[in-house]
Amino acid sequence: MNKIKILLIEDNRILHDGISSMLKKQTDVRVVATIENGENILQVLDRLNADIVLLDIGLRSQNSLEIVKLLKKDFPKTKIIVMDLVPLQADVFEFVQAGASGFILKDANVADFFKTIRSVNEGAKVLPLHLTGLLFSQIVEYTIKAVPHSTIIESVRMTKREKQVIELIADSATNQEIAQKLNLSTYTIKSHVHNILEKLSLNNRVQIAVQAHKSDTYKTAMYTTSLISE
Repeated sequence: MNKIKILLIEDNRILHDGISSMLKKQTDVRVVATIENGENILQVLDRLNADIVLLDIGLRSQNSLEIVKLLKKDFPKTKIIVMDLVPLQADVFEFVQAGASGFILKDANVADFFKTIRSVNEGAKVLPLHLTGLLFSQIVEYTIKAVPHSTIIESVRMTKREKQVIELIADSATNQEIAQKLNLSTYTIKSHVHNILEKLSLNNRVQIAVQAHKSDTYKTAMYTTSLISE
């Protein structure tokens, strides 16, 4: 079994030791390095090739947001999970825009802690539950303003089910919510999302939502399509 290789960046000694100890007890996780202060993070990551970086949002001697930007620039395939006690919406937005794949609240229970790590490793985006819908909408709105108008979504042939999935993604629905509304399994929805990304040559669901919001056809369809019929 391939273990999830984790680099932990935490300068609070108590949290550093506690998190490291928890991680080392998991059979599917391997802590390849821990960093507290002063180490060259890029050199460590280049040497150890971690799958996930667990990063404290409040490092005393370094700017965590800048670390995320640097890591995503030099190691775009490495996934970053930010840890914080109670992150503000503005902070979450900035870190997501910089490339963070997930957030772990420091008061989360152990089950949620490891669920977030495993979900992010599988490619999911995990955000604080109470901010998810609002944050997703804010990111889409920001990106729409930043990206020129495009009709790519209207020029690609989609199945009726794929169109329904696109509409729900544009409405900020998660895969689980889409599955419930369409009476399908989450696995099936993940497959549809993958096919949509492939057809549109896009990288993530935010880009799908942006394309849908910029398309007159999909703006109309969001309010007219039945979610039950094939």
